[in-house]
Amino acid sequence: MTTFGFIGTGKIASSVIEGINKSIFKKNKIIISKRNNKISKKLKNKYKNIEIESDNQEIINKSDWIFLSVTPEIGKKIIKKLNFRPKSYIISFISTIKFDDLKKMVGNNKTKIVRAIPLPPISIRKGPVPFFPPNKKIKNFFNQLGTSIEIKNEKLSNNFWATSGMMATYYEILRVLSEWLISRGINRNEAQKYITSLFLALSQDAYNNFNKSLKDLVKESQTPKGLNEQGLNELTQLGIYKSIIKALNNISKRLNK
Repeated sequence: MTTFGFIGTGKIASSVIEGINKSIFKKNKIIISKRNNKISKKLKNKYKNIEIESDNQEIINKSDWIFLSVTPEIGKKIIKKLNFRPKSYIISFISTIKFDDLKKMVGNNKTKIVRAIPLPPISIRKGPVPFFPPNKKIKNFFNQLGTSIEIKNEKLSNNFWATSGMMATYYEILRVLSEWLISRGINRNEAQKYITSLFLALSQDAYNNFNKSLKDLVKESQTPKGLNEQGLNELTQLGIYKSIIKALNNISKRLNK
């Protein structure tokens, strides 16, 4: 049985671990770093298959698959100092360390290296997980935790990394809408429940019609001189949507440096 090792225990790593323990891999042993002591202890108390290890090298020595879930700055400092076992799998969640740079840092040609982009909903086994390069085992693994998307070109994969940078922006939209309702006298729980369930339903409807142009959904959701037409026109005139494109372009530039 495969042993999974996690170097870094932030939000993404803990979300992946949650997803694993709700999947067919829930009996697999998981070794996690002590780096975020609060999250590590919480996971250890929740799941019997988790072991905490204070030394990163020991995590590698005991694991078949190693997940790198640290910041780029920390990754650049620690990866090249670690000795990875031949034929082990390395799955990197680090946004700005490219595949070739990872290979140089790892320095072991027999290891299988993959860059993946999981997001917090993986904790409930939802959402896409783009990864590069294609790998059958990794594909099967992420298909148990969400929907894997194999990417054959790393430069193209950076576009997925860029759009993943809109996650906080999306949550901020939900927060702003909820706060507006609260300011109008709506109970906080009711406001947040309404807004989150509304956008969940809209996202599900869009997903169910993924083979249909999103332009059609935009058009169909409006009526002449209606509320949605007004909202869309006002935000368009304010340049909100052009600003989103500008932000994506800037994130993309950072990733392609």
